[in-house]
Amino acid sequence: MTPEQLSDAIVAALTALTDAGSLTLPDGVPARVVVERPKVREHGDYATNVALQLAKKAGLPPRELATLLAEVLGQADGVASVEIAGPGFLNIRVEAGAQGALAAQIVAAGSSYGSSNLFAGEKVNLEFVSANPTGPIHIGGVRWAAVGDALGRIFSFSGADVTREYYFNDHGAQIDRFARSLLASAKGEPTPEDGYGGQYIVEIAQAVLAKEPDALDLPDDEAQEVFRAVGVNLMFDEIKKSLHDFGVDFDVYFHENNLHESGAVKRAIERLTEMGNTYEEDGALWLRTEKFGDDKDRVIVKSDGKGAYISGDLAYYLDKRERGFDRCLIMLGADHHGYVGRMNAMCAAFGDQPGVNLEILIGQMVNLLRDGEPLRMSKRAGTVLTQDDLVDAIGVDASRYALARYTTDTTIDIDLELWARQTSDNPVFYVQYAHARLASILRNAKDLGIEAPGEAGGFDPSLLSHEKEGELLRALAEFPRVVAAAAQLREPHRVARYLEDTASAFHKFYDLCRVLPQGDEEPTDLHRARLLLVAATKTVFANGLRLLGVSAPERM
Repeated sequence: MTPEQLSDAIVAALTALTDAGSLTLPDGVPARVVVERPKVREHGDYATNVALQLAKKAGLPPRELATLLAEVLGQADGVASVEIAGPGFLNIRVEAGAQGALAAQIVAAGSSYGSSNLFAGEKVNLEFVSANPTGPIHIGGVRWAAVGDALGRIFSFSGADVTREYYFNDHGAQIDRFARSLLASAKGEPTPEDGYGGQYIVEIAQAVLAKEPDALDLPDDEAQEVFRAVGVNLMFDEIKKSLHDFGVDFDVYFHENNLHESGAVKRAIERLTEMGNTYEEDGALWLRTEKFGDDKDRVIVKSDGKGAYISGDLAYYLDKRERGFDRCLIMLGADHHGYVGRMNAMCAAFGDQPGVNLEILIGQMVNLLRDGEPLRMSKRAGTVLTQDDLVDAIGVDASRYALARYTTDTTIDIDLELWARQTSDNPVFYVQYAHARLASILRNAKDLGIEAPGEAGGFDPSLLSHEKEGELLRALAEFPRVVAAAAQLREPHRVARYLEDTASAFHKFYDLCRVLPQGDEEPTDLHRARLLLVAATKTVFANGLRLLGVSAPERM
């Protein structure tokens, strides 16, 4: 019995009480009831405070309402007992058969177990990474690559229509500095004072010359344009390949330059002006962002007639909404924290709802540690640590898991030696090893000629009555709620931490509950029931790791 099924049973009990006239709820029976696993196992399998929540509306003392509810709920299929605790909490125990039946349900659901329709019908635009095409992806950007891709997978698993989008910053001063840096490198000159250094600049400059061998024969301004056009494309191709190798691919690569060339900026400004949210002052055009919660109004078009940086943001946001996206999520680094207020005000100025139509997530810094000391220099990028530095040290799986394992509002210190170990203190190894061990059990069962009950019948769910079997089943039952919470709160790390807790529950079960017969022992229904539990657990691990973009190895 899952928490959702128990919630349905409680709703049915409340409905029965109201239909019988024993209970009056002016606002009606709630559609869902929160059911949680108690912190103390002895208190039962599940607990709810619904009696405390509804008592005032019902005009009854909480314990009196709890008593009424306990009497009806205790007769529900799959419920073994209901006890009242404290001021009106209900502690619920489920029958072993009802709990054990979950194993068959998970195996039957397969790769869809844990999915939902939570965001069904919603179009979500998820913009992340969006690093400037002036160098390799730095370590902060790769955090968003891991978290953003995992969040996209979780949204899709929760019913949303997700578009992963990369905003290609190919317009502005940073591109000029990049082009000048390439040209200087090709000519054997020092890096410009405001330019980019590192071995990658040398490599790309040489690659440009390989494509355009006569570039240095041109006047400097023309040569710089060649290095800009060819160099930016080479750098962006490298960024896309690096992300692909990291398991991250985008549906849309949106070029900032298109906003300025297509008239999208002008159209956005006209829309805001029609809505009365712009004004002219000191020869400039301003957006009334203070009116919508920003700390001050913002210049859109400067007195020289050139668009301010926010003008591109206005056009890009409107473009997303015109493409039909209900939710636009943007993932930014910690250095963009001051940007949130003006972006939310911009959203409101268009008549939209900040936090719904536009949501900005801020990610903190990532530090790589070796021998307890932070790494400072990249071999290739010169000054900034990159995605390749991390992957070269610990691999793609460990990198993705380590980056997605923590809430994004905290700084991460990644101990490269820890995450490279093949020991249980390495979280990704611990979880992947659990999946591989489950796969090994199923292979051994097949070698012994033991078929899983889902295929051959003979499954008695009430046989899964051992304490550790119950703990593992309750852990498996939590998976859909964990995924839903990860989607609602934008927190993929919940899936990673869940998998670690469930791996612990599995190992404890396996240590005390023998799954396969030994020696000449004949397979029993208990062996088959436990084998189905193993198959269900493997399904959950495979689904959870897939949401994080981490492989689920069959052997280790």
